[in-house]
Amino acid sequence: MKTIGVIGAGTMGNGIAQVFAQSGFDVHLVDIDSDALARARQTIAENLDRMCAKGRITAEEKAATCSRIASFTDLSAGIERVDLAVEAVTEDFDLKCEVFKRLDALTAADCILATNTSAISITKIAAVTRRPDKVIGLHFMNPVPLMKLIEVIRGYATSDETTRRIMDLSRAIHKVPVAVRDYPGFIANRILMLLINEAVYALHEGVAGVREIDAVMKLGMAHPMGPLQLADFIGLDVCHAILNVLYAGFKNPKYAPCPLLVNMVAAGQWGVKSGVGFYDYTESRKAERVSDRFR
Repeated sequence: MKTIGVIGAGTMGNGIAQVFAQSGFDVHLVDIDSDALARARQTIAENLDRMCAKGRITAEEKAATCSRIASFTDLSAGIERVDLAVEAVTEDFDLKCEVFKRLDALTAADCILATNTSAISITKIAAVTRRPDKVIGLHFMNPVPLMKLIEVIRGYATSDETTRRIMDLSRAIHKVPVAVRDYPGFIANRILMLLINEAVYALHEGVAGVREIDAVMKLGMAHPMGPLQLADFIGLDVCHAILNVLYAGFKNPKYAPCPLLVNMVAAGQWGVKSGVGFYDYTESRKAERVSDRFR
């Protein structure tokens, strides 16, 4: 593989584009919003600047990485000659299916189609294409440039060859791939979202405050970040969406989103991205420096 298409220039998409470009791949970053592409390029440049300041890369390596990323607002122009297309659009099943239908029609027959979904069935996405054997889950962790793990999710029809190539590719970009079967939430979010949801329930039921709940998990369980703070950084809307996928997939009430989480999402209090979540980010983007809204 030489050229990678990344569809979606948001937080995950720009991170995926960066790690592939840093590893020597040509990247075609596609988004219908030219402003989103400009923001993605700025974010990548700032990430690389920090790496330069820490001595992890040289200025020449930064320039080379940036030069390998081309931006496109036209999907057909951006992905017609790629060897792998990685979809990183909003976590919405219908939207992802529409993207995969177009990718299937526009890319070469031997192109692998991957989705960065954090919970949605790979098998169902693959079913809208004519190449389900070449559809696979490639779930990066956020922030992509820093986190080593990739969940490689094999759908019902994904071939051995496709899986092998993606496992090898993940190692080539200095990540650690973990093979996972296609069940709702895979491994990471099946476990993480239960933890977050239970923490929200503890707050909802008045067991303890936000900082106390997070402190127990940080100081008592050696977690680098408490579950409520982590939920703010993931996005409460994203957590809510993933829990709904788990609930629908397993029909188990333990996955039902806590009423407090449901209300906060409905009110637009999504965490860092909206300025307010379990913590107040209106004056600072670091939760340790801002007030606990629930005190």
